[in-house]
Amino acid sequence: MPADDPFDDTPLELTGQVASASNAVFVGTIGEATVVYKPVSGERPLWDFPDGNLAEREAAAYLVSESLGWNLVPQTWLRDGPYGVGMVQLWQDVDPAQDAVDLVAAQKVPERGWRHVFDGTDEHDHPVALIHEDSPGLRRMAVFDVIVNNADRKGGHILPMAGGHRYAIDHGLTFHEDHKLRTVLWGWRGEDLEADELAGVDRVLAELDGELGAALGELLTEIEVIALADRCERLLSRRRFPAPRGQMPAVPWPLF
Repeated sequence: MPADDPFDDTPLELTGQVASASNAVFVGTIGEATVVYKPVSGERPLWDFPDGNLAEREAAAYLVSESLGWNLVPQTWLRDGPYGVGMVQLWQDVDPAQDAVDLVAAQKVPERGWRHVFDGTDEHDHPVALIHEDSPGLRRMAVFDVIVNNADRKGGHILPMAGGHRYAIDHGLTFHEDHKLRTVLWGWRGEDLEADELAGVDRVLAELDGELGAALGELLTEIEVIALADRCERLLSRRRFPAPRGQMPAVPWPLF
């Protein structure tokens, strides 16, 4: 079940760079396909994650997404490029008219279709609320984030597609053996998981004993794969969305 290169030896040609990204992120083409390319050589050291393996974590996140069967992460794989080996992911054209996560005036929180995360104040000290849409696709993304231990689910890491689908991107900060969950998707905290959500987690746990576990073993450490299995088992046992815990912030910063 490895994330094989679907384009074999077709050259990766760069067409631009995402200047706002914290690590080196390029846009390019492989044949007719537009892709995102994040070379390992462009990764900046982090104090709480090992150096030089963010690309492997991105590839691992795609494999778990495929095991869940929910089409959350765009096709992602490792390959060589102009700046060396890195993560490559199929580009997605988002719908600019949609927002899956939003910051609104506190008195304008919608009564239906949205989940409230927390209240705060903006740079002008006006009361605001962080909200996200209440949809099956985003619920599944929240489940995915729990089991991969996503430390960086910003609002900007959710891609709203024209047909209503939501893609999840930027998974370099995942699979840490210690609790690192930081997300804007806390709107279902404490609520029971649905049958299809439990079934997806159960698929991942079962497949860790087979091809998925073998493929992840080439991308993550043994203890990180064990920690993934433990998180799946814990979620299946408690059967509900977790609430924030620990001393670390429960949401990433910035939020978008």
